[in-house]
Amino acid sequence: MASTFQRGKVELVFSAMDADGDGILRESDFEALARRWASVRAAGDEERLRSIMHGWWGTLAASSRDPDSVAVEDVLTVVDLLGRMPDAVAATAEVMFEAVDEDGDGRISPAEYRRMIEAWNGRSTDTAAVFSRLDADGDGTISRAEFVLHWSEFWSGDDPEAPGAHVFGAPPAL
Repeated sequence: MASTFQRGKVELVFSAMDADGDGILRESDFEALARRWASVRAAGDEERLRSIMHGWWGTLAASSRDPDSVAVEDVLTVVDLLGRMPDAVAATAEVMFEAVDEDGDGRISPAEYRRMIEAWNGRSTDTAAVFSRLDADGDGTISRAEFVLHWSEFWSGDDPEAPGAHVFGAPPAL
């Protein structure tokens, strides 16, 4: 069962993805996220981003009582299983890294990270402080290894102090 902290992290991401704010995720919310993200990226990325979002939608819809809608409790059910599936979490992180690393240089720049967060949030967001936390080696970029570690910390972790708890922005206060 998800802790209060884990629930807060999931609710943060859930509300950002819930395009119409109705408290339910539908396939259209995932498509809206892909469009937002593609709109701030290079041309030609929309199909790739749609594919990633549809993969997430399929996983969540399969765990839902209603395959046409996903409630936050459905997402938490999936999150509860992720601690036992580190390979699946890492594989998802790899796909997300590829999507965020727009120029394919093997590193996520501050601008690439900001565009991802702004696409998720649907609004301008200051990401400098969070990026600094995620840049574990202080080289000014997030490496693939850093991103995979932080992605796992976010989805499988329960430590409010872990840098990965901040992947989608400041975690909720306890």
